[in-house]
Amino acid sequence: MPTQAYLLLSAALFCLGIYGVLTRRNAIGVLVAIELMANAVNINLVAFSRVWGSLTGQAFTLFSLALTVSEVVVGLAIVILLYRAHQSVLTDSASEMKG
Repeated sequence: MPTQAYLLLSAALFCLGIYGVLTRRNAIGVLVAIELMANAVNINLVAFSRVWGSLTGQAFTLFSLALTVSEVVVGLAIVILLYRAHQSVLTDSASEMKG
């Protein structure tokens, strides 16, 4: 399978993620869109790792996955606090939580 196919898949996933971040009002939907963008980056890292015959890209991908998991934990904690404060997970109500 050529590298271009991986890059096209990655670009499509990243564009879908950007569209999701820009159009979603639900905080959980925004988090899912950010995850989609992170997975697109991981596909790029693995594809270039395969092309160059190095395992560095795959190591970066594992590190990136660990960071993404911690990001999800923090993001879900913020969503839970947002729901407790406003009984809604819409991003419009998050602007009222500025300190």
